[in-house]
This record gives sequence, structure tokens and C-alpha cells, in this order.
Amino acid sequence: MFSPLLQTANTIISGKEEQIKLAIACLLSKGHLLIEDLPGMGKTTLAHLLAKVFGLDYSRIQFTSDMLPADIIGVSIFDRNTAEFRFHPDPVFSQLVLADEINRATAKTQSALLEAMEEQQITMDGKTYQLDDQFFVIATQNPQTQSGTFPLPESQLDRFLMRIVLGYPDRQTERCIFHLLCLIMCRISCSFPAIVNIFSPAYHPVPVWPY
Repeated sequence: MFSPLLQTANTIISGKEEQIKLAIACLLSKGHLLIEDLPGMGKTTLAHLLAKVFGLDYSRIQFTSDMLPADIIGVSIFDRNTAEFRFHPDPVFSQLVLADEINRATAKTQSALLEAMEEQQITMDGKTYQLDDQFFVIATQNPQTQSGTFPLPESQLDRFLMRIVLGYPDRQTERCIFHLLCLIMCRISCSFPAIVNIFSPAYHPVPVWPY
């Protein structure tokens, strides 16, 4: 059943079939996924992949140290025409939400996702707003050894069904990626030789500075 899906996924993220299977299982179980790894390991690409394959509405929240909870769930703005406050939802009102680098935000901002992840609803100004039935959160976090990170509290970790690590590709996958890049560069050099010449050392002569 999932063979065509995995084949499509492996063409985008190479050498991570086990992690992709776990992510799909987490989505189908209506849980939430936490991915912890170094930058550049494909965490955001995996979230894009799941949203594309399953046809889900996708939104991304880039967490920073100066974010506020209203930047995640939304804010009420006064409407002069109706003389009442109108709620303007933020990216959490989506089917698949990527909380990118969640541990860069403070605990107060991280807690804005607690109610959404547990009860699939948001409470703002005494009103409750239901989220989509397919609401799914993929949160990524950098290692705590890096500067500018805040550890996730246990109450936040309890909302995640799985916690996975992508890691570096193995030697065989690295060779496949290298050969693919070489093939792409060869095709570019045949079609657009001027572009390749720009990146060649001969195109950039060493400057001679006057003394």
C-alpha cells in the first residue's frame, strides 16, 4: 500500500527510509512528531514531503527568541466598522504545521502549542476555535549544545508521539548524491557553458594590488 509513497519519498530524501516510515506512522496515528538534528539534515524537507504526498495544507512557523504566543495562534483586532474585536488566525490554523527550530523560542512561546496539540483547539479572548481534524505538528529542534536554544519542558515533550533523528547519510548514499550532482553539472555545462565558466578559477584572475 505504501510502496509507491515510499518510492516517491526516497527520490527526495535519500537513505532515510526508516525515518520516513516512522514519520508516516506518526501522521496516520494522529500524533505529533519531533525531529532533533543538526541544521541541514533535511528536517524541513521531510515536512514539505509529507504535506505534498498527503495533500495537506502546509504552514511553517520559524521560531525565534523574540516571538510571542500571538505570533502562533493569532490576535484579535478591533474593527471600527462593526465596533467589535475580530479574530485573525495565524499559521497554526492549518493541517500540517512545521514548528521550525522550536527550541529557539522561550517556554512562554512554546506553551502556545500545548492546547492545540492536545485538544486540537485554540482559546482566544474566551472563545474556542476548533482546528482541522488532520491537524499535525512537526517540530524541529537544534541540539541543546548550540547557543541560543531553550530546552523543551516535559509538558511539551509529552505532546509528541515520536522523537526521531535523521543523521548524516551513509557512505553509499553520499556517493549517489555526489554522482547525481556531477550529472547535473555536466548537463548544465553542455546547455549553459557560460554559467559554468563563471564558477571556474580561470574566470576570476588573482588581483594584483599596488604597493
